[in-house]
Amino acid sequence: MAFIDYYKVLEVDKKATEAEIKKAYRKMARKYHPDLNPNDKQTEIKFKEANEANEVLSNSENRKKYDEYGENWQHADEFEKSKRQQQHYQGNSQQGDFGGFGDGVDYSDFFESMFGGARRGGGRRSTQYKGQDFNAELHLDLKDVYTTHKRTLTINGKNIRLTIPAGVENGQIIKIAGHGAEGSGGGPKGDLYITFSIENHTHFKRDKNNLYSTVDLDLYTALLGGELTVDTFDGKVKLKVASGIQNGTKVKLKGKGFPVYKKEGQFGDLYITYQILIPTNLTDREKELFTELAKLKKP
Repeated sequence: MAFIDYYKVLEVDKKATEAEIKKAYRKMARKYHPDLNPNDKQTEIKFKEANEANEVLSNSENRKKYDEYGENWQHADEFEKSKRQQQHYQGNSQQGDFGGFGDGVDYSDFFESMFGGARRGGGRRSTQYKGQDFNAELHLDLKDVYTTHKRTLTINGKNIRLTIPAGVENGQIIKIAGHGAEGSGGGPKGDLYITFSIENHTHFKRDKNNLYSTVDLDLYTALLGGELTVDTFDGKVKLKVASGIQNGTKVKLKGKGFPVYKKEGQFGDLYITYQILIPTNLTDREKELFTELAKLKKP
């Protein structure tokens, strides 16, 4: 989560040309591509860092901002704006227009919220900058987010204990305020953004709060009806099967889906699709009976 030096990531000098950066990126992309390093989390991280570095350094405007402002390059426009405002206020103050900054100076709302405001008085002010935000990816199994639970993460050597609400979705991002880098000039800390990567190793398919499952149904139960025990995410239930049910028939089990995020006690639905199995390896007697049945059905 610490500051990433994009030049070191691509293994190039800060004076590298655009062509040299492009060549270095291609080399790194080939080396760390996920297809060549399956199930290797470390190379996956390096691949993402190489892409990020290339996006910044291959763009002349972004590279200029990065070279000047480093980890805060994304806020370069705001820094420049604040500099122009300060120069403007100082110039007016020297001309006697304001008689010093005083309380009459109108700072922008963005400047106040982004950089923590400023100390005023005597025509001088000290700018406070918010610390860099951190980003982390948390890998969980679908079963992990079926119930609310606590988990401890280690970020830059510090343990952070979080409560993960049931129903979190794959790709969802949550913000933990104040757990980023230290601010400068007495400014506030940055924030921590956690992206959830949820893998599904169950036979259920999830679509937001609903679950979907395919259940095998033998031909005899499909024809004559009966009872069937099926799996839900948290147990088993018995279903009554009507006689003559068709292949592909769907039934809905209300409230047997996935928990609704941050709405305790609320669940989506479970949709079950019946897949009728045609018997194979019939005995001679079974074939004989089916033949008789076929004759009965003929007009």
